[in-house]
Amino acid sequence: MHEMGIVLHLAKTLTQTAKEQNIVKISHVTLEVGEVSGILTDYFSDCWDYFKGRSELLKDSVLEVVTTPAVTWCDSCKKTYPTVKYGRICPYCGSGETWLLYGNQCVIRDITAEEE
Repeated sequence: MHEMGIVLHLAKTLTQTAKEQNIVKISHVTLEVGEVSGILTDYFSDCWDYFKGRSELLKDSVLEVVTTPAVTWCDSCKKTYPTVKYGRICPYCGSGETWLLYGNQCVIRDITAEEE
């Protein structure tokens, strides 16, 4: 249940960006969330809706969460595979010499805003 903390950090980042860019209102935020980030997107959206009502900058904003699939790399056979489906063991060669290539990120992809 760390979603509210992430929402607070996101809001702080957006507020700082707004000050730097002379933005007075943010209408849309697209957030890219990795499939294995540990973020519960439904709960995250609920936290966003709760928090945005307390911020002039964000009060009318819409949050769009885009989920990015997790992909793992196998050092043994040099192939990638879907992490969630197969876990840490490579489905091609059976090796455990694998590492997460991507899919655990939480990144602001896009902001739509009104400038002063």
